[in-house]
Amino acid sequence: MGGVSNRPWRARVAVAALTALLVSGCSGGSPRSAPTPSPAAPSGGPSAPAAPPASDPAGRAAALVATLSDEDLVGQVLMPYAYGDSATKVSAGSAAGNQALAGVDTPAEMIAKYRLGGLILVGFSADDPTKGNQETTNVDNPRQVHELTTGLRTAAGRLAAGSAPLLIGTDQEYGVVTRVTDGVTVLPSALAAGAAGDPKLTEAAWRAAGTELAAMGINIDFAPVADVLATRSTVIGSRSYGADPKRAAAQVGSAVRGLQAVGVAATLKHFPGHGHSADDSHQDLPVLTQSAAALQSGAWPPFTAGMDAGAMAVMSGHLDARAIDPGTPATFSHKLLTDVLRGQLGFKGVVITDGMNMPPAKRWAPGEAAVRALNAGNDLILMTPNVGQAYDGLLAALRGGSLPRTRLVEAVTRVLTMKFQLAELPTAQMSTLNTPAHRAAADALAAAAVTVLRGACGKAVRGPITVTSSDGRDGTRATLTAALTAAGVSVKPSGGTIVHLVGYGDGAKDLRADAAVTVAMDTPYVLAEATSPTLLATYSSSRASMTALAAVLAGKARPGGRSPVVVPGLPATTCAST
Repeated sequence: MGGVSNRPWRARVAVAALTALLVSGCSGGSPRSAPTPSPAAPSGGPSAPAAPPASDPAGRAAALVATLSDEDLVGQVLMPYAYGDSATKVSAGSAAGNQALAGVDTPAEMIAKYRLGGLILVGFSADDPTKGNQETTNVDNPRQVHELTTGLRTAAGRLAAGSAPLLIGTDQEYGVVTRVTDGVTVLPSALAAGAAGDPKLTEAAWRAAGTELAAMGINIDFAPVADVLATRSTVIGSRSYGADPKRAAAQVGSAVRGLQAVGVAATLKHFPGHGHSADDSHQDLPVLTQSAAALQSGAWPPFTAGMDAGAMAVMSGHLDARAIDPGTPATFSHKLLTDVLRGQLGFKGVVITDGMNMPPAKRWAPGEAAVRALNAGNDLILMTPNVGQAYDGLLAALRGGSLPRTRLVEAVTRVLTMKFQLAELPTAQMSTLNTPAHRAAADALAAAAVTVLRGACGKAVRGPITVTSSDGRDGTRATLTAALTAAGVSVKPSGGTIVHLVGYGDGAKDLRADAAVTVAMDTPYVLAEATSPTLLATYSSSRASMTALAAVLAGKARPGGRSPVVVPGLPATTCAST
């Protein structure tokens, strides 16, 4: 594909020219301080230099890059999705999907043909604002995911770059965007963590969750969301840690530390700040109308806090920041990604595009879009709508000169450095999934998040209780019913004190005028229109959140959270500070 490969010495020359630029941001300290890479191998001579030690990821990356062909280099910056729940055995429908996407039948064949640097595992659920670009699903249960990732890594191990482990990522944000839900510890949403306001609880919970991701073979999480919820964005919503940049920054830094302590790369998203527009980049190009100064003070603190915590990656958003590069999505903006993110903010790690199968990125053909994204400053191209076209476009641009070799080598070196850094930590065993200790970490965070926005603080609800909800939440009602029963509260199908649940996508029409208690399980804005004498928010419908809610309704726990967003006409909490 693309003719005869250039000899590896050309990559060595490029590496040598980039010695001062090859930085990973993941060599043990803040990504703002660049490690010194090992010298590139000379283009000739009687003997090769000694291999860099395992403790030098940047040096190992530079040495490996110097051996790679053009085809290998191009493949390492691609991270598509694939169809199927196995690396080598897929259904006829999945094979057809892979043929249309990449001209192969299986994920393993896709890795081999295009020498891929990574693969993203995708999936969707009903209450998922990202479902518009989730074309298929790869995840069912932890054992299946582990078998899939093992097969993917086996395929990648045969590549020229196979000494660096394949990147396998997913969007495990918790809350409405959670790819693996069964058999794992499920954390409450980011907004719930913001309501809890305790970075130590957040770090402990994310460390538990990261351990389980690593055990399943996932080594990069496209989380945490660093977007400040400056608007009533439904696509970001409870995925954000809140509306206060400083408080959100503390939470983001803690999530990064928790994930990366156990060998899972954290990804800050969506730069320069999706929460500053109410529009949805899964449908169109959102416009950020704020000044550059307003973005710097109001949108970027969580990103810089995540970088200072050592975040290995940042995801560029399909966002039009009018004050900086009007009309150009940030994904394709050299000003935003190279001048601002790398220059002004000092990020040295891997920059990853948001899904290239989303409308703002599909204004160009897959090959041209990939070249534009790489030239803007991205290092990984995520979810291209056609793998073959993206691969061919990058290879042609490299050989034609429109993609500078130094830019490609820089990107691949960053990607490989991150891979080697991740490989340094031991991987947890599958037996760590959903352990009591991990559930306790999720429970503690969920309990600290429950907020009372109207009504007495910590007063038990008179039983028996009847739990109701808007349509489609039978599972959540059953979870709360079980938790209430375990807490000693009588629950009956009708005739009791009504506790009404509302969640993602619900509005005033989904409220009940006769409810004694209304509970918001996503953003709490809808509570402004509720007439119930008691208003609570859990910001999440997870098992941990429903258990925490049951304890509050039973009068056994004090709802100590504070709303991390402003709800008109309501206080952040009615519970006085202790």
